[in-house]
Amino acid sequence: MIEFWYEFASTYSYPAAMRVQRLADDAGVALRWRPFLLAPIFNAQGWNDSPFNIYPVKGAYMWRDLQRICAKDGLPLKLPPFRFPQNGLKAARLALAGEKDGWTGAFTRAVYTANFGEERDITDEDLLRSLVKRAGGGPDVAWAQANTPEIKDALKAQTDEAIKRGIFGAPSFTIGDELFWGNDRLEDAVAWAKMGDVGNIRPNMI
Repeated sequence: MIEFWYEFASTYSYPAAMRVQRLADDAGVALRWRPFLLAPIFNAQGWNDSPFNIYPVKGAYMWRDLQRICAKDGLPLKLPPFRFPQNGLKAARLALAGEKDGWTGAFTRAVYTANFGEERDITDEDLLRSLVKRAGGGPDVAWAQANTPEIKDALKAQTDEAIKRGIFGAPSFTIGDELFWGNDRLEDAVAWAKMGDVGNIRPNMI
């Protein structure tokens, strides 16, 4: 199994989210969608904003790089979105609420398209409800579930788990204890998962 860790504010998670299911299916590998929040991780490093905003040169490169990636993958992209980064808390809770009924993947892709492809406000309740419906979920039920203590606690626990597993950014992919970071490591992660139990392979420690 490959676990896909993503944050809805993450730019590089957008192209990863749009192709991870296809690549996993082609490889015969199970996929689990793992939304989490980057803010606690960034705060621990002393950042109160995206590093792409804190370091403008890095941000300028990222947007141009993302433009190239999206052009290659045939994905719509608005540069830059009207608000970056957007707050993905509500969307992440809804994504968790959809896991049981199997619409998390479709909802995730819809949110990323709305955010980076259409410049929509992904904190807007009406928009999120429409995206749940498009993904095959029940908007009223999903919204109610997403606001329960259980889902709120589950998202916090998922974020805490990401930190404990050494995840420092998004998108990240884990296969057991093996961690791959970045959209450009997705193929490597899928290949590793396809290999099966290779947990005994470890780099030499210096």
